[in-house]
Amino acid sequence: MEGKKFDPNSIIGFVLIFGILLWIMWQNQPTEADIAADKVKKELVIQDAKTKEAEAKVAATPAVITAGDTLQLAQLQKSLGDFAYSATLPSANDSYTTIENKLVKLKIANKGGYIVEATLKNFERFKKGSGELVKLIKDNNANLNVQLLTSDNRTLNTKDLYFEPTLTKNGEDQILAMRLKAGANEYLEYKYVLKADDYMLDFDIHSQGLNKVLNVSKPLKLEWDLKSYTNEKSMTTENRYSEMYYEHEDGKSDYLGLGHDESEAAEDVSYIAYKQHFFSSILLTNTPFEKAELYSNNLVKDSETDTIFTKQFKAVVPLAFKNGEIDQKMNWYYGPTDYKLLKSYDRNIEDIVALGWGIFGWINRHAFIPVYGFLSMFIQHGWAIILFTILVKLVLSPITYKSFLSQAKMKVLRPEINELGEKFKKDPMKKQQETMKLYNKAGVNPMAGCVPGLLQMPVFYALFQFFPSAIGLRQEGFLWANDLSSYDSIYELPFHIPAYGNHISLFPILASIAIFFYMKMTTGDQQMAQPQQEGMPDMAKMMKIMIYVSPLMMLFFFNSYASGLSLYYFVSNSITIGIMLVIKNYIIDSDKIHAQIQENKLKEPKKQGKFQRKLQEVMEQAEAQKAKDKNK
Repeated sequence: MEGKKFDPNSIIGFVLIFGILLWIMWQNQPTEADIAADKVKKELVIQDAKTKEAEAKVAATPAVITAGDTLQLAQLQKSLGDFAYSATLPSANDSYTTIENKLVKLKIANKGGYIVEATLKNFERFKKGSGELVKLIKDNNANLNVQLLTSDNRTLNTKDLYFEPTLTKNGEDQILAMRLKAGANEYLEYKYVLKADDYMLDFDIHSQGLNKVLNVSKPLKLEWDLKSYTNEKSMTTENRYSEMYYEHEDGKSDYLGLGHDESEAAEDVSYIAYKQHFFSSILLTNTPFEKAELYSNNLVKDSETDTIFTKQFKAVVPLAFKNGEIDQKMNWYYGPTDYKLLKSYDRNIEDIVALGWGIFGWINRHAFIPVYGFLSMFIQHGWAIILFTILVKLVLSPITYKSFLSQAKMKVLRPEINELGEKFKKDPMKKQQETMKLYNKAGVNPMAGCVPGLLQMPVFYALFQFFPSAIGLRQEGFLWANDLSSYDSIYELPFHIPAYGNHISLFPILASIAIFFYMKMTTGDQQMAQPQQEGMPDMAKMMKIMIYVSPLMMLFFFNSYASGLSLYYFVSNSITIGIMLVIKNYIIDSDKIHAQIQENKLKEPKKQGKFQRKLQEVMEQAEAQKAKDKNK
């Protein structure tokens, strides 16, 4: 076998290759400059990551530029003039500032400087316990804009411009100043002041140093619009009570109609309220607006499909310059439409609560609200309604008794009145005269049965206004009803019945049954008490029809109405039926009434009242004219 030989050439080759590798490594090692550059690069990467994180939080708009970018700044100045300054500030982004207390939470955006979200912390939408709070403003449903007319003939809108926020505190008061700047010391300011435990906040619009920037020869135009969200179970009922109210001409309260498109021009306006049934957004001003253009549009064309919004409200008012500047002191109210709460501000804004006009509103304000408010402090609202109903019936019981007593007297006199009808069958005028004489001798007033009913009408109508406006009933349950301010559905129908709905409410059914028996009893007694006259059969037939029509109307009308009102009518009519049975069977004695009437006939007739005397004179004149014509 051949032995291995030493090869010097291989050793030389390995040495050369090793040397080349060392030379390459030495040539590529980093210098001090390279190390420093790498360190800077790493820091830039870290800074870039931080910048991106900050941008994600701030969501900076492309409109933001730096003062050093002369080209973009020149373009912006061309379109915005002096207000281009606001776009160069760090606040020129779509962030917002939050101010809140225990009652309300408000978010104010940098863009436009206006409230973009208003949340009521103590109220929930629809079903209690859902956790979804009532938000009067959200998802761009509202906007505030001041139209700026610049001295170089530009028209700018504040809703498109960026404000600079400054949040401070003064004790428990939170003060947010939003400034739209035209320079370091020239600006238009929205100032919000939210106090502790208050739905009302101060809101001022103030300008400084803009007398050369703006055209001060004309007032600025303030525009406030809002699309009202549905917050209640029954959208139909909520829409019925969603209205725009305003006060003008030194204390006159008024509202726009409920049509699809309503508008009004008013002068000296001191507040404008966008009422959403149980909640309201109200703008008040210390110095009345010289004039206001008001608009209300009903957004519900079809109650089955239009279920998000109820009304579109808009108001346009002027902001007048004083000494070349704007200084308008105002207030915002975002809160419940609660009569007592609104009245506590002493600004007449409680007038937006629909309590009825004239005597009806007076009864609600001075009787029903205090009494029911007192009862509901101690017992559940359902039981408070029942006890409240009993109190109302007790107060009206003397009037009810008078009515039944009059019917009983007429019933006793009916045989004698029928005799007069047969005796003077061919002479209706004479029959009326003799009938009136009989009434006078017996001491019976045929109108006495109607007057008590008329006296009760203001009370019934006031209650009809009271219950739908009582925010205390909202989301308060009783028996099967989970919300006394809305309908008490016990069964959902798979179809929709016109004028009735797609559900069945139980309280309206019970109320309709009670009304049926009440009318059955009262109508029967009235028919027996009334004298038989010409045309009476037709009238009796009509009254019999009403016995069935009235409960049916009640059933349809109240099916989607506040169950608290249906509960009241059910209890009220049930109590009335009970009172009627007691009076009829235990209090009114027909034999005693008959004896009293016979005794009255023996006495001198009572002096006729003005109405009876005038009626008697008219009938005598007609009789005389008839005799005169007959002699001719």
